[in-house]
Amino acid sequence: MTKLCVRSFAVSLDGYSAGPDQDMENPLGVGGPELMQWFFPTRMFQRMHGGGNDGETGVDNDIAEQGFDNIGAWILGRNMFGPVRGPWPDDSWKGWWGEEPPYHVPVFVLTHYPREPLVMAGGTTFHFVTGGIHDALAQARAAAGGRDIRVGGGVATVRQYLRDRLIDSLHLAVRPVLMGRGENLFAGLDLPALGYECVDSRPGERALHVFLRRRD
Repeated sequence: MTKLCVRSFAVSLDGYSAGPDQDMENPLGVGGPELMQWFFPTRMFQRMHGGGNDGETGVDNDIAEQGFDNIGAWILGRNMFGPVRGPWPDDSWKGWWGEEPPYHVPVFVLTHYPREPLVMAGGTTFHFVTGGIHDALAQARAAAGGRDIRVGGGVATVRQYLRDRLIDSLHLAVRPVLMGRGENLFAGLDLPALGYECVDSRPGERALHVFLRRRD
């Protein structure tokens, strides 16, 4: 049965999962890369970016690899796709990842502005969904072929799916840093009241990996 999941989603000790002021020079917001310092050194990340078997192995790498298991589709917020705001000026922006994005399955991008599907190398096609989170989920389910759907972010998108109790499981990579400002994952969300509970935690080399799930 297809499940909606969040995996490898970094969060600071004070609850932030992105820095402020995203732009071309700061895709993760100012200070945001510090949140991903558990992932960047891993062999998984290096393989994604052509580094072969370079990179570290261990708990962080194992969990990063598991994050791609059995994924048949992704859902992204528009800010995860790029820094362009408002109506699309043209089709020149194709994402942060070059000609071959790391997804290799259909990706559904939430946006208020229509755009034709974008076919990339390696099996990734970006579909731009203007009908909201439920429409994106329905399209992703149809495309996933029975496999799971991963919500890749950003923070606002994850929060919307949590608020509607649509996420089945959530893996947070808790980094021992304080951000102070940015996009807070937990602000105003009562996760226990929404039916979420912590079911496991594992210390990694650079993050504490916390696993939540929604009670039936």
